[in-house]
Amino acid sequence: MKIDHVGIAVKDIQEAAKVYEAIGVRMEHTEELQGMKVGFLQVGESSIELLQSITPDSSPIGKFIEKKGEGIHHIAIYAENIEQKLKELEEKGFRLIDKTPRSGAHGKKVAFLHPKSTNGVLLELCEKGDE
Repeated sequence: MKIDHVGIAVKDIQEAAKVYEAIGVRMEHTEELQGMKVGFLQVGESSIELLQSITPDSSPIGKFIEKKGEGIHHIAIYAENIEQKLKELEEKGFRLIDKTPRSGAHGKKVAFLHPKSTNGVLLELCEKGDE
């Protein structure tokens, strides 16, 4: 297993990207997904995912920023056979936001674990999909 990416909620992707560009990390790709603009900055084997709500109150990111401000939103861990991993975690008593994977950025399969089961951290499991 490895950290696939760290998701950071931001008000403006272009402005946030300037911070990383200053240290030599460039935004490689952007896309729109589920009411959000998503920007990807590759750092070694992992990436930083900048998340901006297209309209402030229409996505979980807009609501997150309104409640908590900009900052780390989630940590994504790459998991092979995500369906099996979700089944195992549910059997162990973890609270799942997604009992079955859904489509995420880059065509990956993604599923979230509720922060109440993960020490207050929103964890995302992801598996390579149809990139």
